[in-house]
Amino acid sequence: MYTIDLSGKTAMIFGVANRRSIAYGIAQVLGEAGARLAFTYQGERVKENVTALAADFPGSLVLECDVTNEYHLDRTFHAVAEEFGYLDHLVHSVAFAQRSDLSGNFKDTSRDGFRLALEISSYSLLAMTHHATPLMKGREGSIVSLSYLGAERAVPNYNVMGTAKAALEQITRQLASELGPSGIRVNAVSAGPVNTVSARGIGGFNKILRVYERRAPLRRNITQREVGKAALFLLSDLSSGVTGTTLHVDAGYSIMGL
Repeated sequence: MYTIDLSGKTAMIFGVANRRSIAYGIAQVLGEAGARLAFTYQGERVKENVTALAADFPGSLVLECDVTNEYHLDRTFHAVAEEFGYLDHLVHSVAFAQRSDLSGNFKDTSRDGFRLALEISSYSLLAMTHHATPLMKGREGSIVSLSYLGAERAVPNYNVMGTAKAALEQITRQLASELGPSGIRVNAVSAGPVNTVSARGIGGFNKILRVYERRAPLRRNITQREVGKAALFLLSDLSSGVTGTTLHVDAGYSIMGL
């Protein structure tokens, strides 16, 4: 039996907000496999909550980082380098769009709203990777980001976030091609809807959950932990031959026609 053992490995996770967040589900699975974790938070408002969550993982690191601020990114990865010395895994679970841009007509998306959604939800993966790869040198590192079916299809009210996720998936492929010769793999998980705080900001989200439950081959919604296990697979040596892919973890919904 093949057991995933990440003892001696380090992982940096962006996007943990609370115990219901997908990023926390990934952290749980990585922590159980033995990885030492680093978490980030943005602003004093969430510092206490993220620090409390990190306490679930002995020896973890908690760092402030605004992904739109290059100084913050530089400082954050420098702190990881000083504390860990190296980095094996990076998890990008960061996404944001203005609430007004996640309902109503997509054609009414503001220029500033579009820029903000793409900068935080897509470009940030490039920025993180720029800082992470020197710490992965010679370690065959792996990077995973979180996407959604709205990157491929028109989903009511997903609007500009669908555009951002489409960009994220293209960035994943481009980075995989560029970093492959260095032994660094880059993949994405396209997760089905999970009832998180951020997901509830999408107009009609409860209806989306009901539709998935009726139409997905498994006739149910997925769990936070199932996304975590898929991320563990993509980050670990079990997927050593996989890069540049978007893995759908959605109870099979993405294979269905009308």
